[in-house]
Amino acid sequence: MQRVVLVTEHDDGLQIIAQMNKSQVFELVGVMQDHHHPTSSLFENIPVFTHSSPPDVHVDLIIYSPSYKESANRLLEDKYTSAGKIPVIQFGSLLTRLNDNKTPLKDLSHLQQLRSILDNTHDGMIVIDQHLMITIFNKSAEKMTGITKDDAVGKSVLEVMPNSQLPRVMDSGIEEVNQEQMLANGTKIYTTRTPLLSHEGRKLGAFAVFKDITEIVDLAEEVTNLKSIQSMLRSIIQSSEEAISVVDEEGKGIMINPAYTKLTGYTAEQVIGKPATTDISEGESIHMQVLKTRKPVRGARLRVGPNRKDVIVNVAPVIVDGLLKGSVGVIHDVSEIKGLTEELNRARQIIRTLEAKYSFEDIIGESEEMNFAVDQAKLAASTPATVLLRGESGTGKELFAHAIHNASSRKFNKFVRVNCAALSESLLESELFGYEEGAFSGALRGGKRGLFEEANGGSIFLDEVGELSQNTQAKLLRVLQENEIRRVGGTKAIPINVRVIAATNVNLEKMIADGTFRQDLYYRLNRMPIYIPPLRARNHDIILLANHLLQKLNQDYGRNIDVISRDAEQFLLAYHWPGNVRELENVLGRAIIHMSHTDSKIDRSHISLLSLEQTKAKSEAAANELFVLGEETKTLAQQIDEFEKNILTEAIKRFHGNKTKTAKSLGISLRNFYYKLEKYGLDEKPRK
Repeated sequence: MQRVVLVTEHDDGLQIIAQMNKSQVFELVGVMQDHHHPTSSLFENIPVFTHSSPPDVHVDLIIYSPSYKESANRLLEDKYTSAGKIPVIQFGSLLTRLNDNKTPLKDLSHLQQLRSILDNTHDGMIVIDQHLMITIFNKSAEKMTGITKDDAVGKSVLEVMPNSQLPRVMDSGIEEVNQEQMLANGTKIYTTRTPLLSHEGRKLGAFAVFKDITEIVDLAEEVTNLKSIQSMLRSIIQSSEEAISVVDEEGKGIMINPAYTKLTGYTAEQVIGKPATTDISEGESIHMQVLKTRKPVRGARLRVGPNRKDVIVNVAPVIVDGLLKGSVGVIHDVSEIKGLTEELNRARQIIRTLEAKYSFEDIIGESEEMNFAVDQAKLAASTPATVLLRGESGTGKELFAHAIHNASSRKFNKFVRVNCAALSESLLESELFGYEEGAFSGALRGGKRGLFEEANGGSIFLDEVGELSQNTQAKLLRVLQENEIRRVGGTKAIPINVRVIAATNVNLEKMIADGTFRQDLYYRLNRMPIYIPPLRARNHDIILLANHLLQKLNQDYGRNIDVISRDAEQFLLAYHWPGNVRELENVLGRAIIHMSHTDSKIDRSHISLLSLEQTKAKSEAAANELFVLGEETKTLAQQIDEFEKNILTEAIKRFHGNKTKTAKSLGISLRNFYYKLEKYGLDEKPRK
């Protein structure tokens, strides 16, 4: 028999006890009341208790009135945890059916087991009786609908779920299979509704079994999206011009693209499902290295395919949710990169022959002296200051001027070059500043804009600025001071915005002393002086320059000379190079002209120079002769200069011509040191 505890109103309890006695299926083992005051002899042999003192007996069912629902819940949680719980109205209906149908006791013994099965099934289940009252509402139904079992059982299904179709199914007696329905809380379900009929065909009720398909629909949409993304990625990989290979976590190929086949010569049949080492002809598999370390590798050199193609490989791991799924590699053909680089260099050389434009990348040299000059020029490029480039003829002053302009904010505006020594005074003035109509005989109608006006917004390079006449110097000074020019024959001042880059190979300080160069103009031009060292002062750059010039000369003469022999290099290093880089280019060009078209190497026999010893002797004699003072009595300034010159000479010898170390030992800046070298003519002396 099923052992029962009542948590009910007094009248409900009396009615239930009478029905239980009639059914002989249930045994009453206790009655709970909030106030311990039994009022009927029916309770005389039954324990009556409060919540604080329940009897220690086995209980199968707790039957409760609606007003005692909370008390029944507490009793179930605190004492009789294995018992079932059922409302009075539902229990009364059950007893009525038992008494009417004489249900065998052995079927009722499985009531708790059936209830447990229904509650733990994944599908939601709702059962109604012929009065539309909900009799079963399992845990899955609670979860899907958001309605608790206590709020549903014993109530009309139309009250609990107004859109329920169970009443219609019960009335029609027709089963409805896999019907889609939207619940009130937005949950999508598939439900099967079945009428309950007795053997005689009498309508007993109906039940519904349903599944939550919200998650299934979302998952289907996600799968569709994943398939779309996969298809898109596959299309991208297949259409990419980059050679791509993908392997799984075991290092076996799972995908390649046509560009990969074109580069390596391997087809998908030869790679897919095969180890990652299949396509490597020389080197170790980068795929396997990445799978082992889980870290990307870039710029690895390998040879791949039957043709042993030289390639660069970039490989990265594929990690999903912290799990290694494989790796993807992108392969670049090095030979193609080399070809494109050579083609780009040839294009640059052609452009330079047309427009003569250079950047700092075109300044070749690794010596400390040249690096210092380049750093100073880059600093000057970032400012609007006037720059004065100083150095011997052929050292590359114009190259520096181009680089400064192209690295400045004016690089997209004009760069005008003027050789001040190539034009007469009158012609130079009209070219620089322009002229008005009728300024002189032969003047163009309407006048002419000068080079300063042409360069407005850009830069103007004044080479050999030491050759300017006193009159032109005065006009240039006005340009630098007032940022305006006045045309020849004109009276109107024209404002301009021009960056002036000047260059000279003469001693401007000596010219100031002689009165041939204006001191105020010197200070305006010398705002940012940059000394460019002669070639003999950066001996280690000679071979570097020679190889760079060979590329240019090959382009000019249509030759393919790419090697300088060891003997020829030693001879070039031993020469004094009074003509600097210009002379080096001249010597190499002359050598190429006299070589056979089949030759590809410059030997010592191809290079023709003056005797090295004679050149050194003449240069030293000229340098010494240039700065020897006369026999007349020396002034204090002359004696101080001579003393300073001797100190500099000894220091240079002590540090074997290393200008950086010499300047540091004397406690002066490298720029000031170069200035003193030029002042005393010491830059003319060969390095020891």
